[in-house]
Amino acid sequence: MSAPPSTEPPEWIISDGRTPYAEALAAMEAHVGAIRAGGARERIWLVEHDPTYTAGTSARPQDLHDARFPVFNAGRGGQWTYHGPGQRTGYVMLDLNQAHGSVPARDVRAYVHGLEEWLIRTLARFNIRAERRAGRVGLWVPDRAGGENKIAAIGVRVTRWVTWHGVALNVEPDLSHFGGIVPCGVAEHGVTSIAAQGVMATMDEADAALRGAWGEVFG
Repeated sequence: MSAPPSTEPPEWIISDGRTPYAEALAAMEAHVGAIRAGGARERIWLVEHDPTYTAGTSARPQDLHDARFPVFNAGRGGQWTYHGPGQRTGYVMLDLNQAHGSVPARDVRAYVHGLEEWLIRTLARFNIRAERRAGRVGLWVPDRAGGENKIAAIGVRVTRWVTWHGVALNVEPDLSHFGGIVPCGVAEHGVTSIAAQGVMATMDEADAALRGAWGEVFG
């Protein structure tokens, strides 16, 4: 018989250095299982990876142009994503059997909308206006040429109403590394970062902004 769900707020873990991607997948899977079994605390886990390309369940082989970095099947939704130094990846493990702030229980669409709002509010702390786009998951920043570039990606997986995977916020990555893939299957737009928007922010400052904005959305 499972223990009742934890009533404690989610724990925040910030890993130092680089977390191997395969290790992150295994750790997430184990913790999601513990939450499902009852009693384990929900978790927001902030990590940085070595350069890596990950394929979601909708990834098309032809969108991997140059496998210059290790490639992993992530098991999350979405298409191709890059992870690497200077990018903050946030793995979010919540029990959606319960409501979280403005996100009602058992509503995956509202959960993804909540992740978008979390990132919008995080970036607003750096005076960057990030926007949603219909039909495209993630956050976008218009450029002066009339186009737009992606500043944060979202890819989630939900197992028996417990979430894993999450978000990737470009703080100051090497943007040329995205050239090996079609990020999220969108070829007509580019990628950007907090640094490329002219804002010099440390990873610690990005983490503080993420943590500060969390409660405004998820309670």
